[in-house]
Amino acid sequence: MQNAETVLGVLRERGRRGLPCNELYRQLFNPQLYLMAYGRIYSNQGAMTPGATAETVDGMSLEKIGRIMNAVRHERYRFKPVKRIYIPKRNGRTRPLGLPTWSDKLVGEVVRLLLEAYYEPTFSGLSHGFRPRRGCHTALREVAHTWTGTAWFIEGDISDCFGSLDHQVMLSVLAEKIHDNRFLRLVRTMLQAGYLQDWVWTATLSGVPQGGVVSPILSNIYLDRLDDFVETVLIPEYNQGGLRRRSTTYRKVEKQLALARRRGDRAQARQLRRQLRELPSQDMNDPGYRRLRYVRYADDTLLGFAGPKHEAEEIKRRLATFLRDDLKLELSPDKTLITHARTGAANFLGYEITVGRSDRMVAKGRRSHNGVVQLRVPKTVIKEKCAPYLKRGKPACLPHLFNKDDHTIVSMYGAVYRGIVQYYLLAGDVSRLNRLHWVMQTSLLKSLANKHRSTVTRTARKYKTVVVTPAGPRKCLQARVDRGDGRKPLVAQFGGIPLIRQKTAVIQDHNPDRPHRPRKELISRLLAGRCEICESTDRIQVHHIRRLADLGQLGQSQPPWAQIMAKRRRKTLIICQSCHDLVHTGSSTATTQQPLESPLQ
Repeated sequence: MQNAETVLGVLRERGRRGLPCNELYRQLFNPQLYLMAYGRIYSNQGAMTPGATAETVDGMSLEKIGRIMNAVRHERYRFKPVKRIYIPKRNGRTRPLGLPTWSDKLVGEVVRLLLEAYYEPTFSGLSHGFRPRRGCHTALREVAHTWTGTAWFIEGDISDCFGSLDHQVMLSVLAEKIHDNRFLRLVRTMLQAGYLQDWVWTATLSGVPQGGVVSPILSNIYLDRLDDFVETVLIPEYNQGGLRRRSTTYRKVEKQLALARRRGDRAQARQLRRQLRELPSQDMNDPGYRRLRYVRYADDTLLGFAGPKHEAEEIKRRLATFLRDDLKLELSPDKTLITHARTGAANFLGYEITVGRSDRMVAKGRRSHNGVVQLRVPKTVIKEKCAPYLKRGKPACLPHLFNKDDHTIVSMYGAVYRGIVQYYLLAGDVSRLNRLHWVMQTSLLKSLANKHRSTVTRTARKYKTVVVTPAGPRKCLQARVDRGDGRKPLVAQFGGIPLIRQKTAVIQDHNPDRPHRPRKELISRLLAGRCEICESTDRIQVHHIRRLADLGQLGQSQPPWAQIMAKRRRKTLIICQSCHDLVHTGSSTATTQQPLESPLQ
């Protein structure tokens, strides 16, 4: 039996060399892939959320993997319909979200691992969504660093992309490189499993379920045709010329400046230099020069064009025609816009993107601001992020946090603020977030002050401290919890992040450093095959809970299994079938006398 990493490595090499896949379905018989998939998704937020059935990650075992593999081997595995719910969007509307069963999530993750390993080396470098080591920041950095001189932005947004992917087109795209009918049939059953809404089954005639683990990789495989069309057809056709020709007006003024210097006429030379500063050195309307650039994140596309507007409109029409005729998709008329780069701003991935124009900003003798792409924080974002912490236009406390300890309150505020700031560190005007910092910090201090029946001034004096950053010392708020036993205290922090642009910023978080392990600790414990309560080796399963905080609901008399999980600070426990039944029924000395299914499962 091959190791999971070896299998995926072989698939990556085949994809890199452009070789077809003939026996992909056989890889679904490898239990190592299911263990790797389990290790990747067991801690996801939705792992304990049931779908169309009551099955969740709780009770996972090697025996269950064996049953799934046996069904797959005999082509008897069938994906169950997803449970559909609706979640709100920013514009006040809702979008559907599918909740698959746990077994479908596990099989879907294995399929995703195989497809990603094979297709990832073949994807375009201009695609950044749902890909390893790529994301919003890599797409935005590419725009900021390489789109200099753009005249028009063409924003493209596909209407209901995930729900409109044509199944026949999807299967034909997969069949081009995957010559394995059994694997294609499995993907077809997954796409056509349907969904349950109010417990009424409805067929899925198109699209992939939003919330499914395979949906992102399938959408990238589908939209890779769009990337290929833009790269091989549109960009070569609209890219013309090496450099713009020199402006005749600029050259005439240069000659006059040279003559004035020879005559020694300093006043005229000074006037001509000012005139040169206001003129472009190149012909901005050169008919022999064109540039088209492109980037895509999921279903959001952005094109930058240096050329006349009528050609930008033609590019937009050709893009819409290709999507409609070849991919059976439609561009959203409300979100597909053509924006002038200097006088307007395109909206992409939460940023405003524009092109600078200033004759006064000079660096090393050159007008360094002209034609440079600028990333900005939208004012609507600051207003939207401040809104939850304002009441009648002023920062207010959040009463629903009063029952939490100070460390948790500061940590929650700090996590929200840190995430927003780190996302917008690429913006040239990231200092605009000072408004958000003031609002959130005041709201935090008011919340702590109201909880302890104190004043904001005393609370600020209690929690304020100074931290050292690469940009110098910064003030922040910190809450500490001393743990004793020689261990470091737990520290929650709000603020302390310099609001200075970072051209190479990446999203980071204050996670503790952990050594690299080739296999998840949970998988090693499961393979050990020993109950962590009674030391039995019979029918080993994994008990899962949603949160460690749920253990506190059991009160002071925690059962042995809860004490083990609390001591290890693990949301999983390897136990046998008998102990697992007793944990949920609470009818033995191994547990309390009260059933614990409600708070834990």
